[in-house]
Amino acid sequence: MQKIMIIEDDPKIAEHLGSYISKYGYEVVQLLEFNHVMDEFIKHKPALVLLDINLPSYDGYYWCRQIRKESICPVIFISARVGEMDQVMALENGGDDFITKPFHIEVVMAKIRSHLRRAYGEYAIKTEERIIDLAGLIFYPERLELAYRSKTITLSKKEADIIEILMERYPRVTGREDLLEKLWDEQAYVDENTLNVNITRTRKKFQDLDIENAIETVRGAGYRLHITWVEVVEE
Repeated sequence: MQKIMIIEDDPKIAEHLGSYISKYGYEVVQLLEFNHVMDEFIKHKPALVLLDINLPSYDGYYWCRQIRKESICPVIFISARVGEMDQVMALENGGDDFITKPFHIEVVMAKIRSHLRRAYGEYAIKTEERIIDLAGLIFYPERLELAYRSKTITLSKKEADIIEILMERYPRVTGREDLLEKLWDEQAYVDENTLNVNITRTRKKFQDLDIENAIETVRGAGYRLHITWVEVVEE
């Protein structure tokens, strides 16, 4: 039974979420105090976290950063904040998705199921590790790792999904709709800015490997992987 942790200081909202999620066969862990969030997270090891932004003492952005030091489990922010920058901040601090209050509980459940499939279901049945090698750039989908020369970096699930589809379709262009379909099952609830933020974060991961301009924007079409690292070697 997969475990869902709810970090929400409004008891009515937390109870509403917990009661509904439990009906679908998930085990729910609902935090009652918020000074030791990470102690509870490490204790329960949830498969997914629903995280509010406005919390006592430390906000949700802080706790998401702490979670990312321990786990790559999906984190879905649920907040009454509706500004674009709030969504950007949620993603930049390690979140995987953002739902605004008031919300439709069916949408929350759809996103929970989608993220659990993306994070665990696809890979659970695989027994042999996949390795994608493109001109010396090595991608390990199951490890969520990208390696070049002597450096190896860890990716978020969204970053790994973007890199995987770009590498698999190289040298073809990957359309924005194709990326949205791979990253989010419910495209209707994802705006353009959310994809832009994830592309920016993925570009930064290439930079962490000392690779510049690896993701090319093809105006009006989408994105294409540009093997700039080979050009650097040849120079």
